[in-house]
Amino acid sequence: MTAAANIEASAAQPLVPLHCLLRAQPGPPKLAALPTGTPVWVLTRHADVRQALAHPGFGRAALYAPDAPPLTLTPNILDEPSSMLNSDGPDHQLVRRTVQRAFTPRAIERWRPWVDGVVRELVDGLVASGSPADVVAGLTKPLPVRVISRLMELDGLDMDRLGHWSDHALSTTAYTAEEIRTALAEFGAFGYELVQSRRANPGEDLVSSLVQAADQTGGVSEVQLTQLTIGLVVAGHETTMTSFGNALVYLLDADHGDAWRRIGADLSAATAATEQILRTVPLGDRTSAPGQLRRAVTDVEIGGVLIPEGAIIACDAAAANLDPDVYPPGPVDLFAPLGTPSLTFGAGPHHCLGAWLARMELELGLHHLARALPELRLAAPVEEIAWRTGLLTRSPLRLEVAW
Repeated sequence: MTAAANIEASAAQPLVPLHCLLRAQPGPPKLAALPTGTPVWVLTRHADVRQALAHPGFGRAALYAPDAPPLTLTPNILDEPSSMLNSDGPDHQLVRRTVQRAFTPRAIERWRPWVDGVVRELVDGLVASGSPADVVAGLTKPLPVRVISRLMELDGLDMDRLGHWSDHALSTTAYTAEEIRTALAEFGAFGYELVQSRRANPGEDLVSSLVQAADQTGGVSEVQLTQLTIGLVVAGHETTMTSFGNALVYLLDADHGDAWRRIGADLSAATAATEQILRTVPLGDRTSAPGQLRRAVTDVEIGGVLIPEGAIIACDAAAANLDPDVYPPGPVDLFAPLGTPSLTFGAGPHHCLGAWLARMELELGLHHLARALPELRLAAPVEEIAWRTGLLTRSPLRLEVAW
């Protein structure tokens, strides 16, 4: 399948599990088109994607310059020009420094005992509910919500409202542009009020730390701080919920019984499997997701192709993560160490800050669920899975399991 066909076929692709999707074959950059009709150079090789994500000749801010071409048909949370995601260079680093200390591997490791306790509690509740059960409602959805709510002290937040905001914020076709703008305005108002509240009455939570760091550093606007706050709310639960649900489909769909029991018996096996699953099971089925786009601010040669100044590129991490020049082709060895880091969480200055937290939640979730239910299986064929659709990410809406 060509890169262009991969982009255009995503909406027509049957709703098979994400690990079954066809991927673009890694090769030189190829010219395709976004749904808006804007030309885009698609990068599919691991080396090319990694180089582009770290190269100063490609930026996010340029995507929103006055002369920039249209990128999406509807708005989404990634489109805010003032956000950390859409800044580059010193401006980006200034905002990123306000939050990165809270998300270092060492800082996140301090949260492990508490996250471990949350996972055990949810797994125990799922088991107590009896077979069959919906593992999304019982585990994959509440786990990341409880973790981010605790870190940001959002206890009492209406979880249905959070889901409403998140789904609209990441919508592609699920909602109209007007519905998305309304939801994002409500979400922004919530974030602004939260920032003001924590400035007036700081605590030990992540939001208070962000506000204090921003005020001490200076140069971070209220809009940027608000966008950073609501962005963490969305990213803090969406990535883990999506990865966890799709990981279970992958592990329980195929003949992974021995692997499933090994994940439950050995936490280090769960850690290794988490890395391989994050590499091989994408978060969504859209190559041209807004977060993967960059714009050339100068002529740059990538993979032997000259990308001209002003051109848009799309970094296809899903294809790059299967590049046979980097990873062994064929069946995935879930417990083999990654010789080269995957590009699931990006690379370079915009590498996902929450990557280590997402890894921790996924490895603990898989380990404790497999340990408690070593004979877990899907209660219905994968063809009957109800999916969350029309969003930048795709995961099971419900997933009935039995034991």
